[in-house]
Amino acid sequence: MKTTESTNYKQTEASVELERGVYAALETYSNVHRGSGHNSMVTTHLFEQARDIILEYMGLNKNKYTLIFCTPRRAAILKMKLEPESYQIVSSQDIGLSIGVSAIAIKRKALPKGVPFQTGGGTTRLISKDWVIWADAPDKFEAGTPAIINIITYAKALRLIQQNGKDIFKNPFDEKHSATNILYQDELEKYTGQELLSELRQTLIGKNALVPTIEGAKPFINLDNSASTPTFIPIWNTFCQTYRQSEEVKVAIINEVKIIIAKMLNARLTDYDVVFTSNTTEAINLVAESLGNESDKSNKTVVVNTFLEHSSNDLPWRMIPDSSLIRLSIDADGIFDLNELEKLLNEYNNKCLYGSKRIKLVAVSGASNVLGICNNLKEICRIVHQYGAKLLIDAAQLVAHRKINVEEAGIDYLAFSAHKVYAPFGCGVLLVRKGLLNFNTNELELIKSSGEENVGGIAALGKALVLLQRIGMEIIEKEEQVLTGLALNSFGKIAGLSMYGIKDPNSPMFVNKLGVITFSLKNIMPNNVAKELALQRGIGVRYGCHCAHIIIKHLLHVGPFLERFQKLISTLFPKLRFPGVVRVSFGIENSIEDVHTLINVLDKITRKTHTSAEEHSTYVDNKKTILTKSLVKQQMNDFTKAVALKVYSQH
Repeated sequence: MKTTESTNYKQTEASVELERGVYAALETYSNVHRGSGHNSMVTTHLFEQARDIILEYMGLNKNKYTLIFCTPRRAAILKMKLEPESYQIVSSQDIGLSIGVSAIAIKRKALPKGVPFQTGGGTTRLISKDWVIWADAPDKFEAGTPAIINIITYAKALRLIQQNGKDIFKNPFDEKHSATNILYQDELEKYTGQELLSELRQTLIGKNALVPTIEGAKPFINLDNSASTPTFIPIWNTFCQTYRQSEEVKVAIINEVKIIIAKMLNARLTDYDVVFTSNTTEAINLVAESLGNESDKSNKTVVVNTFLEHSSNDLPWRMIPDSSLIRLSIDADGIFDLNELEKLLNEYNNKCLYGSKRIKLVAVSGASNVLGICNNLKEICRIVHQYGAKLLIDAAQLVAHRKINVEEAGIDYLAFSAHKVYAPFGCGVLLVRKGLLNFNTNELELIKSSGEENVGGIAALGKALVLLQRIGMEIIEKEEQVLTGLALNSFGKIAGLSMYGIKDPNSPMFVNKLGVITFSLKNIMPNNVAKELALQRGIGVRYGCHCAHIIIKHLLHVGPFLERFQKLISTLFPKLRFPGVVRVSFGIENSIEDVHTLINVLDKITRKTHTSAEEHSTYVDNKKTILTKSLVKQQMNDFTKAVALKVYSQH
C-alpha cells in the first residue's frame, strides 16, 4: 500500500511540475521563427531547445543528428526513405502522454534529398509560380506549423522521466471525468454572448505578463493572431484533464469533438467525415495525395487555385504526378473573378478544349492570410459543382473569425488548424465529404489513428469551439470589424504608410475583410518596423512573405527579372530573407487600446522622433526613464533565457 501511495504521490508531483512548466511556455506563446517581438523569440528558443533536450535524452550528438518532429504517420513515411541504422525514433505515446508527438533523429548525412514528401508552409526558402528553393532540414520535413506546445510538453516530460523514472506518466491517474464534463463544463458556463467574451478575456494566459521595452516593463500586445493564437484557462484546463483520463474517456472525447466540429460548421456527420491531422498543411497534403491515388487515369488532373494562396494551398498541388495547376488572378482587394473561374471550368470540363485534362478540384482560401479578404464560398461552390469539379476550402484563417455553413455552401473539403482557433496544442482538421478520400482501408486507418493520438489537442480544439459558439460568431465578427475599421482609418493618416487590399472601412467590400492588415512604411524595412514595435512597446507582429510568396511578389510588383535575381541571391546566400510586408492581425483578446497603442508607436516611427543618441545613452523625460535600444535588446535576450529556465528547470 505504501508503495502505491508513494508512486501516486510521485506521479501527481510530476504532473503538477509538467503543467507548471507548460503553463509558463503558454504565457509567452507565439508562432516560431518568422515572427517579431518577445513572445516569438521566447517560443522559438523553447522549441529549438526541445530538440536539444530530446537528443540528449536519446544519447545522441546534436552535431551528428538532425531531429525532426512528426505525426506518427509522417514518421512512418519518413522511415521508409531511410536505412534502419541511420535513425532513431521516440514518441510521446511511449511515455504515456496522448499528445501526438513523434521525434525522429536522423544522421545528417542520411537526410533524404530532393522534394520533401509533404510540402507547405515552412518547407521552402523561396518560391515562384514555377520553381521552388527548398529549406534545409529540419524545416524541410516539418510542413506547416509544428505542434509547438506539445513538443515543449514532451521535452519537459522527458526531463521529469529522467528524474522520476520512465513509467511516471504511464500509471492510471485517479482523476476521472466524463467527456461531457471536460468539454462543456467550466467556470464560465453561466455566461454567454458579449458577457462571456468579456469574462473569457480575463482568463487569457499571459494577460499580465510584462516584457522589457524602451519605456520599461509593459504588457505584451499580440497582434499576430493570423500566425497563431494564444489560449485561455478553460481551454488549458481541458488539455490537462484529458491526458489524465482512461482510454475509454479519450475515445468518447474524440467522438464528441467530431460532433462539436460538425455543429460549428453545419456539416452533418452522416454526410461528412472528420479526420484529425497535425495542422491545415497536413490536411491539404492528404487531399493532394488522395487525388494522386485516383484509379481513373483516363483524364489528367488539373487543380485551380488563386494568386492569394498560402504555400500550403499551392505546393501540395504541384506535387501530384502528371497534373497541372492553374491560378486565378485577383483584383486590388484580393477578390478573384468568378467569370474567369467559370470560363476555365467550361473550357476544360464541358467543351474539353484541352484533350484529356479535366479540372477535378478548385482549392481556394476561405480568407487570405495576407489581405484578410473572404471570397463568396457559396457562389464559388455553385459554379464548381455545375461543371463536375470538387471544392476545397483552406479555412485556416476563417474558422475563428466568421461563421461557416458547409452544408449550405456545398463544400467538399474544408481544412483548418486549432492553433489559429485559440487551442495551440497541435491539432488540425480535414472535414471531407464521405467517400472522397482515395486510400485503402489500412492506410485510411493509419491516417485516422495518427491524428487521434493527440487526444489532448483534439479536446482543446473542441473546448475552444464550444466557447466560440457560446459567444456567437456574429459578436466576434462585429468586435473585430470595429478594431479593423479603427486601424484602417488611423493607418490612412500616417505619412509614408502604404496599405494593401481594402483600405476604406466605408467601402461596401469592408464586410468581407477580416482583422488582417498588411502594410509597409516608406524608407523603413519591414523587419525594422517589426523590431521597433517590439522594442518601443512590446507589440508582436509578423513581417516577411507570410508563406505566401506569390501574392507578396504581386503586391510589391516583383517582375520576372527581379524574381530571377532573388532566386540567384537566395541560392548563394541561403540564410538571407527577402523583406516582404508587415502584418497585424486581430483576435478576440485584442482591444481598442491595443489599436491606439499600435498607432501611436507607428506614428513615432514615421516621425523619427528618436535620435541616434538613444542607441548609446539613457536619459530622463518627464520623470520617466527611457532605456537605450541596445539595453532593451539585451533585456529581451535575458527575458528569453529566464522563461526557458522557468519552463525546463526542475522545481
